[in-house]
Amino acid sequence: MTRVLVVDDQELVRAGLRTVLDHQDGIEVVGEAADGREAIAQAKRVHPDVVLMDLRMPVLDGVEATRALAGTSQGSPRVLVLTTFDLDEYVLAAIRAGASGFLLNDATPARLVTAIRAVAEGDSLFAPSVTRRLVERFSATPADPGREYSELTRREVDVLVLVAEGLSNAEICDRLVLSLPTVKTHVSRILTKLALRDRVHAVVFAYEHGIVRPGAETG
Repeated sequence: MTRVLVVDDQELVRAGLRTVLDHQDGIEVVGEAADGREAIAQAKRVHPDVVLMDLRMPVLDGVEATRALAGTSQGSPRVLVLTTFDLDEYVLAAIRAGASGFLLNDATPARLVTAIRAVAEGDSLFAPSVTRRLVERFSATPADPGREYSELTRREVDVLVLVAEGLSNAEICDRLVLSLPTVKTHVSRILTKLALRDRVHAVVFAYEHGIVRPGAETG
């Protein structure tokens, strides 16, 4: 059972999200919060697997709440941002604060449920427009050679490229003709070697360091 905490300053939005999620097998809404400070307090009490987070809220905004919740310690919840804002500063701030996914609030209920399940399993999910903005942001930024990735094997680099393209583990299996456990092992080793929290940060790392470039063709 995936435990979800719903965070939004609008009661009607929270009620609508709860209605959608309460009808899904394997998902349980364990709490609600109207601002970031309340979200942090609730998370300590109900121990959610996924926090569905709005960004613009009173008292403490969603970016700061994400930074407080999405730590690197064992058992930290995954944060899935759901918001009307897809501006660069919000996308990048939320990602760097530790968000594992980013959806706009015009997403379909099915897409929302898929995203919750994906981030709960350690995967990541971006709205297409968010991915496009992320790519555009790094297409105009010189590659940063500051952090080493030379310790990655050739196959791990291949997997990282496909992760950055937004492929799921199953799709990477098909592309590279590998088993699912092998792909999962490669992803885990990439995150460990690069000291990255999850796949979202692997995508950012790949673009920041020029491992992939917007529009590049991969094999």
